[in-house]
Amino acid sequence: MKAAFMYGAGDVRIEEIDKPVIMRDTDAIVRMVRACVCGSDLHPYRSMPKSDQGVPMGHELIGIVEETGSAVSTVTAGDFVIAPFAFQDNTCVFCREGMQTACIHGGWYGTPETGGLQAEYARIPLADGSLVKVPDVDPDTAPADLLASLLTLSDVYLTGYHGAFMGEVTSEKTVTVIGDGAVGLSAVLASRQLGAQRIILMGRHQNRTDLGKEFGATDVVPERGDEGIAHVLDLTGGEGTHVVIEAVGLMPAYLQACGVIRPGGMISRIGVPQYEEAPIGFGSLFGKNARLAGGPAPVRAYIEEAIPKVLNAEIHPGKVFDETLGLDEVAKGYGDMNDRQALKVMIRP
Repeated sequence: MKAAFMYGAGDVRIEEIDKPVIMRDTDAIVRMVRACVCGSDLHPYRSMPKSDQGVPMGHELIGIVEETGSAVSTVTAGDFVIAPFAFQDNTCVFCREGMQTACIHGGWYGTPETGGLQAEYARIPLADGSLVKVPDVDPDTAPADLLASLLTLSDVYLTGYHGAFMGEVTSEKTVTVIGDGAVGLSAVLASRQLGAQRIILMGRHQNRTDLGKEFGATDVVPERGDEGIAHVLDLTGGEGTHVVIEAVGLMPAYLQACGVIRPGGMISRIGVPQYEEAPIGFGSLFGKNARLAGGPAPVRAYIEEAIPKVLNAEIHPGKVFDETLGLDEVAKGYGDMNDRQALKVMIRP
């Protein structure tokens, strides 16, 4: 079968490898219907040291169950399923508390053992906890926009939702979203779903911020740094916003968040941080009594509520996909996203 591997910065290749097999009785084998390139995949694409050993890529997938291990009971061959970007048993103490990305027995795709999901077939560990069946949808006849929106539930939309949820967004709170990538735009849509009436989107690419407005952004701030902070403060009468969702993961974005957060507010980080230390002292968080939340989204905690909203056309998060390529063209997808020629690339077999 074909699968994507990364050998270093800018070096993504499609290779022929053996089709995965059941290794444990809790596994399932899933045939890819759609996968995609994630913004977090661009971090190694820009910085990964050159290696002779390729890293399997991809962690977002919708597909058809081909085979299950003997212990799997919640899905069966032929089911159309969504695979959240992390695998989990959905029964351990942390899963029961809604923190499935901290599952005691779970883990991440993209390792030699688990493989990646930018592939024709994938082995899904802990299938009962890691796969969610989509009812009454035939992917062979379903509209392309429906498949796109269902695919966002494996990661990007529900990561945005996690940012809004952890930020405690309500109709009484103003929200700033930092970042006009697919996750930031998803956070705008999710904030609107949670009732926010005032959503300020900090982004400078008009084609993206236009989608942000469609998703519910009321204001767009294209400036960055101190100028951007000043603009947000001006829009809010000098008060800042109750919630800031930081969807970039870089230090300048975090500093912007500290600058625009309202006293007593919540900064929710969902951009994968590319730094280990960040200011939390008097001039950043402490002096404002501001709080810090966020982290890897426990998609499994939100997905069952989100599926009906997609199927009933209440939300259309799949609009973040603006390019679709075959698996053979995945390297082009990485390049297009890295060069900002595409917002988010969907991959078909």
